[in-house]
Amino acid sequence: MSNAHIKKMFPGAVTSQGFYSFYHYMIQQDANHIFILKGGPGVGKSTFMKKIGQTMLDRGYDIEYHCCSSDNGSIDGVVIPNLKVALLDGTAPHIVDPKNPGAVDEIVNLGEYWDEALIKQSKNKILACNSKVSGYFQRAYFALQEAKIALEEWRYYTKAYQDWSKINQMTLRIESEIFNVSPKDLGNERHLFAWAHTPQGKTEFIDTLLNGTKTLYTLIGQPGTGKSTFLAKIAERASVYGLDVQYYHNTLDPAKLDLIILPDLAIAFVINCEPYSYTPNFEGTIITLDFEQSLNSAQLMEDCGEELQDCKVRVNQHITRARKHSEKAKATHDLLETYYVPAMNFSDINKKLNSILERILVFAEEPAIAAMTTKSQKM
Repeated sequence: MSNAHIKKMFPGAVTSQGFYSFYHYMIQQDANHIFILKGGPGVGKSTFMKKIGQTMLDRGYDIEYHCCSSDNGSIDGVVIPNLKVALLDGTAPHIVDPKNPGAVDEIVNLGEYWDEALIKQSKNKILACNSKVSGYFQRAYFALQEAKIALEEWRYYTKAYQDWSKINQMTLRIESEIFNVSPKDLGNERHLFAWAHTPQGKTEFIDTLLNGTKTLYTLIGQPGTGKSTFLAKIAERASVYGLDVQYYHNTLDPAKLDLIILPDLAIAFVINCEPYSYTPNFEGTIITLDFEQSLNSAQLMEDCGEELQDCKVRVNQHITRARKHSEKAKATHDLLETYYVPAMNFSDINKKLNSILERILVFAEEPAIAAMTTKSQKM
């Protein structure tokens, strides 16, 4: 049985700023090969990538599944880190075009395998569905804008009652504890989302991201107590030391952070706070940092208790409203797929899949061949 590991994350998300993309961070800059899949809904892009991912997983390769924020059951990409190979969905809203065509990037057009005449018979229905999907997502964006406003108001009340000198002291203490290392060359940074507003609700796969992490710091405390700022400071210090930093941004407000992972130190920091509460299933050491210990909670509740409760209700109300619009968008998208599926030649698509899989396996064989060549030259 393979000991390979699966990581799941979101390269893009439905946010208060609209659809926000970190797709250019899905695969490292020195990638060996990137297959960019093009084609309409229902042509089999997600299934195509999943089958290749599962095959490589069975062969013992760690896999990253970059999940679709519009549908928990679909993926927008699969990455094989050890081979520096990726397959990405390059269709809207996450448009991906080749940066190094021919040398690294290659377009795989699944539209070559459909009956265009059959699809055109449903032209008016397809146009209507696409218009509805766009409209539902715009409503979701408006709802999340309202949620962000309510959350900002919540933070506004809380900040005035926080003892920031104690937060700064805690930050300095943690920095002195974990950065007991010598600076090195410039590290790599990667930006993604750990959470997403999906049609199925707020969704995360954070436990899968912690493979290799030995110590997890969980940050608790209500909005406005300084948790995201703390993460930003720790990440900035890690960058100064030349360490690799994985940034996982907040799915409501991408300017803020929910999670950072420092793989060189085997340390991660994650926020556990409404409206994105996370309970880790983690076998390593868990250290809790309570940002409310320095908060004048009694005075805050006396002065702003009703306002805080109102903010909490509005945040959750508008996030729920956004989910309902996303549900409608998915249902309409599912209908859209029914106009494409009958027109697809899935037999030929499977042949294309197998040919790409064979090419990926060549990348897997190259290190072994190189090692054998080196060994024979030394004999």
